[in-house]
Amino acid sequence: MIRLLLYSQDNRLPMMLGPTLGSEFEVALESNPEKVKEQARNQRYHVVVLDLDSGSPEHQRDFVGEMHSARVPVVVMADDDHREVAMDLVQRGAYDYFRKPPCLAELKIVARRAYEHSRMGRDLHNLSQQLRATAAYGCDQLIGSSARLRHVYDLIQRVTALNAFVLITGETGTGKELIARAIHNLSERQTSPFVAVSCGAIPETLIEAELFGYEKGAFTGAVGSRKGYLEQAGQGTLFLDEIGELSPHTQVKLLRVLQERQFSRLGTSAVVPLHARVLFATHRNLGKMVEDGHFRLDLYYRVNVMGIKAPSLRDHSEDIPTLARHFLEKYSDLYRKSVTSITPDAMALLVDYIWPGNVRELENVIQKAIILTDDDTIGPQQLPDDLQQSGLPSFGDPLPATSFEDQLHDYKIKLAQKAVAECNGNKTLAARSLHISRTYLHRLIKDFMEEETPEVA
Repeated sequence: MIRLLLYSQDNRLPMMLGPTLGSEFEVALESNPEKVKEQARNQRYHVVVLDLDSGSPEHQRDFVGEMHSARVPVVVMADDDHREVAMDLVQRGAYDYFRKPPCLAELKIVARRAYEHSRMGRDLHNLSQQLRATAAYGCDQLIGSSARLRHVYDLIQRVTALNAFVLITGETGTGKELIARAIHNLSERQTSPFVAVSCGAIPETLIEAELFGYEKGAFTGAVGSRKGYLEQAGQGTLFLDEIGELSPHTQVKLLRVLQERQFSRLGTSAVVPLHARVLFATHRNLGKMVEDGHFRLDLYYRVNVMGIKAPSLRDHSEDIPTLARHFLEKYSDLYRKSVTSITPDAMALLVDYIWPGNVRELENVIQKAIILTDDDTIGPQQLPDDLQQSGLPSFGDPLPATSFEDQLHDYKIKLAQKAVAECNGNKTLAARSLHISRTYLHRLIKDFMEEETPEVA
């Protein structure tokens, strides 16, 4: 249930809205600003509806600012004469506004979105605070608020307190090691070492010596004793990346270590207990490798107690603007350049690109763009050629028969239709989301929709 607190002097509003909004909403009225602030800060209510009949414009601006700082979403209710005041409050931190007298369908949509936006923000803020509180760094790179990443955050929190093996899968460049570091940094092992090992980067002849360690004279060239990665991790976390690259012989050895929680250095029979937690990652399909006989079934079940899939960037493209701005700040500071923004055209290219290299490729693109630009802005000309061409027809494709203006108009039509659909047919909200007038929206869709979307407002 979404609890709405009406900050208004109009005693009729609860009777008007409460019974008609339905069981999804609980509605209360408060006219005292201090009581409104107290109840909002105590999280008694999810969304505050500010009626512009409450107080002076200065008071309303201060109120919206306080609620924004307290992470309480404010929705402004205003008649047409106070539309500019409402828009100013939105610029100052209010979530949105709607017309008074209120349209119930519009109020429901705005209130639901404000509630979901606030809840998501609190969840991400709480996770961010946990990440910053850790002694080690690295998991701060887990950036994004899409549904796919929120699922990853949830799984991370579920496994941090456990000692179970975790298999992290995903394409190259999706941040598998960052997920492993987040698990380590949020666990009780955070003050102990985090040792990351790329199994594919170690020659087969050296992998056992690197993992288990060795004693002096264990093999030609072993002029002294050395701790292996299993021992170096101590009470911390050992992250074995690309375990699909291990040979069958090494797979057998690793399985035995995981089963018995102990191992021996090469050149001695002395047993060393395994205290570290072991996390695994791969970009390969281990299930298919098991079917093909390239990966042991018993080892697969041993490492895959809990699975976390790092999503490819194309599957959560809504996070690209946030990631791009993060890398913009990071490398602007690193290279001591005052690059502060990305043009809308350049951002559109970034969002539409398929990103075969995922987040790692995006980081590389932004880094190069900052080096190339002589301005404080990144535009399309600073992006790689293949990325600039991704939005254009290929030379093998027939060119559109219509003019540029017609194609642009068709694109506007599609945007208008999509906005109307996303707003459940409410053209007022659709026009507002596109920052165009309702009249222009009607003109766009009038001649191109076979059946006009039914009016809600």
